[in-house]
Amino acid sequence: MPPVASLPRLAPVSDCLFCRMVAGEIPADVVHETDRVLAFRDINPQAPTHVLVIPKEHHATAAALASADPGLLGEVVAGAHTVALQERLVSDGGTEPGYRLVTNTGPKAGQSVHHVHFHLLGGRRMEWPPG
Repeated sequence: MPPVASLPRLAPVSDCLFCRMVAGEIPADVVHETDRVLAFRDINPQAPTHVLVIPKEHHATAAALASADPGLLGEVVAGAHTVALQERLVSDGGTEPGYRLVTNTGPKAGQSVHHVHFHLLGGRRMEWPPG
């Protein structure tokens, strides 16, 4: 795989809600940010902690991101864990009390914004099956 610096950068999509948040055009309650990852509170939380974690580059799905830049996918997941630590959903080096990390692909799965995003959910017991 080529180094990150040599990977092509994807242009923001002008009608993408999350690209506009990354650009600062739409406000977000940001809880974590790196040069390639943004995490912000969901406006319709489904748990006491509900944070969306996204790559700043536009990729429609997790599979598209994994194909284009697997390293960035790893950064997004690592960013989610960093937020889980900040929110005290896990202890440093531990898994208790825990959190759920979910991504949806396609309309039947409930994907409503076509910019890959991971839902970090915690602060309550998560049931299975999820829905």
